[in-house]
Amino acid sequence: MGTRWTCPGPSLLVLFYYGHLLPWLRTEGDQSSDDFYNETMAKIFLQYYENTTRVVWNRFMEASWNYVTNINQQNLEEMLLKDMERSQHMLFFGTQARLFKIARFQDPVVKRMLSKLQNIDKAALPKDELREYNKLLAYMETMYSTAQVCMNEGPCLPLQRDIEEVMATSRDQKELLWAWQGWRDAVGPQVRMTFERYVQLSNKAAKLNGYEDMGALWQSTYKSDTLEQDLEHLYQELQPLYLNLHAYMRRALHRHYGPELIDLRGPIPAHLLGNMWAQSWVNILDLVLPFPKKPLDDITRNMKVQHWKPEKMFIEAENFYTSLGLLSTPPDFWRKSMMERLADGREVECHASAWDFYNGQDFRIKKCTEVTIEDLFSIFHQMGHIQYFLQYKNLSVIFRAGANPAFEEAVGLVITLSVFSHKHLLNKGLLSHQHQDSEEEVNFLMGIALDKIAFIPFAYLMDLSRWKVFDGTIQKDVYNQEWWRGPLACAPPIPRTEEDFDPAAKFHISASMPYLRYFLSLVLQFQFHEALCKATGHMGLLHRCDIYNSKMAGKLLEDVLKLGSSKPWPEVLEKITGETKVSAKAIMTYSKLLNWLVTENVQQWEILGWPDFSCYFEEKETDKVTFLSLELDPNQVNFGQWVLLALSFVMFLVALLLACRLHSLEKRSPAQDTSVQDISTLEIPPKAYFLGIAMEPRQAVKRWSCWASNNRKPLWMKAEWWSWD
Repeated sequence: MGTRWTCPGPSLLVLFYYGHLLPWLRTEGDQSSDDFYNETMAKIFLQYYENTTRVVWNRFMEASWNYVTNINQQNLEEMLLKDMERSQHMLFFGTQARLFKIARFQDPVVKRMLSKLQNIDKAALPKDELREYNKLLAYMETMYSTAQVCMNEGPCLPLQRDIEEVMATSRDQKELLWAWQGWRDAVGPQVRMTFERYVQLSNKAAKLNGYEDMGALWQSTYKSDTLEQDLEHLYQELQPLYLNLHAYMRRALHRHYGPELIDLRGPIPAHLLGNMWAQSWVNILDLVLPFPKKPLDDITRNMKVQHWKPEKMFIEAENFYTSLGLLSTPPDFWRKSMMERLADGREVECHASAWDFYNGQDFRIKKCTEVTIEDLFSIFHQMGHIQYFLQYKNLSVIFRAGANPAFEEAVGLVITLSVFSHKHLLNKGLLSHQHQDSEEEVNFLMGIALDKIAFIPFAYLMDLSRWKVFDGTIQKDVYNQEWWRGPLACAPPIPRTEEDFDPAAKFHISASMPYLRYFLSLVLQFQFHEALCKATGHMGLLHRCDIYNSKMAGKLLEDVLKLGSSKPWPEVLEKITGETKVSAKAIMTYSKLLNWLVTENVQQWEILGWPDFSCYFEEKETDKVTFLSLELDPNQVNFGQWVLLALSFVMFLVALLLACRLHSLEKRSPAQDTSVQDISTLEIPPKAYFLGIAMEPRQAVKRWSCWASNNRKPLWMKAEWWSWD
């Protein structure tokens, strides 16, 4: 059974700073700065960090897990509290780490550890702004996780399972448009309200860490001075494959939906591609199959016929990794992970993720699993993260991460390339055809392309766009417009405006998670696959390789995973592939479909790209009108004018009635009693009136002074009005 770190009694920070660190601080005060911040003391300092970090981060991960698996206010507050503790811990140690003169040190490990510690991310913010920032992040992620799309008459549907199912299976473009637009309407406006402030605080945190903006801080993870140029080069290498796939898809969808929806010289409407974000097109393979008379097996249907359950899907993934000689997951993984949507009605975050609780024993996956081939691959991917955690668990906390973020994603993805091979699926009883002929192989490669190649521009643009937001190139008044610019081969199916905020419809935008890792891992997985297949002695086409049960491939992978982030990533890449740069050669070798696509497109006289199209963004003709200092729609202004006219008419009637009353009262005069009376006994009528009320002149003057005074409260709400003195 795994151990859960707890710390009863005083506050963690009190314990750390006045318990573990008191000797450190006392020693520091006894020596000069240069003598104290030497290499020997650095090692002692790093040990203090190690001992305390495991507890602080474990408690934060526990609080975060409790929140995302049971979204409520109490769990949110607890998570925010533990996040503040973690940030204060990072701030203290990061500030101290910056005092060491790293350039003078000899030990490269110590230098690397201290260098990593100096980046304290959002913890650099002042406490009040850090608290605000944490709340913003929690709010945006919660808005995404709890959003639903409501029918006109019927229930409201969540994204996971329901709305995604509509996007994947419906062929009714009106229903697809309803789901596409409904999800963006449910999430976008909610997140946009806070996004500008999120950008401001993100940039402030980055500058306090010594970077120009948050985009620069994110890029620093890759330690490359030519990162943007390298990314552009990779994209240009992959572009012929993508453009030919897009042209073929456009023609196929044109046959299905007709010219009313598909322009053969333009991009494809985003709602027709089988995915909420158009990042994967594999769900519409049936519409675009090159050889429809030889359809691929419906693996999802086969899984359901064979009574697969979510737990079996996880067991299959576990068996694959252990067949390579890699580590098995501890018993607590199976007990503590959330493998299905919880049935007790609690609100949960369904976005799949793998969790390391920093105690060397507790690792979990959170996923609302459905029995589909897509979820099976997702599980293999997430189990790749878990295997990485298991392999580097004995390293310092500072090095418990991938060689770079893309490595973390590529480990699970490279396994899915073997899992999806014809050989592996056949061995698992999920295919009925023993062999593939040339046409069936083209169909198979098309399925791979619709998942992998279609992802290229989306993965490339996600962070490219955000970097421009962070550095100010994209201003807040064109957030949505700029989101739809660039080399995307799909366009919004309806006009979008700046009242919308379509970026927030993607989890990683709302959750403030960098996305570059997915673009690089798209390429890296094929580099890894090629290297691992060579280790197994595989001969032949790369897409036919299955590394299942290969201890040689497993050993090569294990040697890389154990390094964590203790070495520069080019060194780690060289260890597995023999190359120090990310290269598109392997993915182009794997994708033998390109020659077929080019031939097909030439025969159809296809136009590559969308030459007659600039940007589908159209500002709605709202004709905003300024009315009482407010920007309103014309119908709202019209209504407001009628209201003011009615109020004016009422005020006129009130004034007229008061004037009539005043006139009638002034005409009245008490009858003169002609009987003989003492003149002193007669009541002398008041000589003045105010708003139709008879009173002494001095009282009328007093009322008028009150009326004319410049006060906010109405006259009848003031004490003077009711005083007759």
